[in-house]
Amino acid sequence: MEEYGFFLTYNNQDEVVRLPVNPEKIEINSSGDGKNYTIIGLGEINSIQPNKLREITLESFFPGQRYPFVVGRELQTPYYYVEMIQKWMETKRPIRFVFSSLQLPDYALYGNTSKQAVSAKAERFTSNRAFMAINMAVSIEKFDWTLAAGESGDIQFKLSLKEYVFYRALKVKIKKDKEKSTVAKKRTDTKETPKTYKLVAGDSLWKIAKKQLGDGSHYKEIQKLNNIKDSELRNLPIGMVIKLPQKEAAK
Repeated sequence: MEEYGFFLTYNNQDEVVRLPVNPEKIEINSSGDGKNYTIIGLGEINSIQPNKLREITLESFFPGQRYPFVVGRELQTPYYYVEMIQKWMETKRPIRFVFSSLQLPDYALYGNTSKQAVSAKAERFTSNRAFMAINMAVSIEKFDWTLAAGESGDIQFKLSLKEYVFYRALKVKIKKDKEKSTVAKKRTDTKETPKTYKLVAGDSLWKIAKKQLGDGSHYKEIQKLNNIKDSELRNLPIGMVIKLPQKEAAK
């Protein structure tokens, strides 16, 4: 016998819900994300991009009693299914949507069971060559439900799911450019060292300024830089080492 099953599982099958009434149809929206461009001399072209995330919409109801068309051996109360889905939504974590077509023996697909029972029955499904039509990680985007009056407590619902892609944020390490840092260091070390001059016989500050700075009138800058008093100008000792101002500063 062949039977179809719709399942919602959470946290790697720690919690499993089988929809007790199979939806009459499921809508799967799968679209590309192509970009259109206009090329001179060629016209409009389409650049194919990776597909957008698939979206699934399905409608059914949680029965308040066991109708002949209810699938699975176990049937929970309608509010059990509602509370389970709402709880999953609040965790802000993805779930897994599974739609399968199975060749079954005289037992039904697993329903709302413990993890141990799920694992045991899953092994039996594998031995019976279960064909998985859809097995997709999804986020619950929207869950609408309505208590149907006069229908034995049935709860009608509409579920909107969106494909979920697992990702992980990576730490970014910023590498310093050794070449740039070396250049920067060199630039900071390019401060010119003040030049010096050793006096010889016959020297005066005017002569030194004329010879070293190109203009004798800069002798006052040399005098100020070396703290030489006016009374010492005519008796500068031979061999005295004096500092010279930079040419740019002397202009």
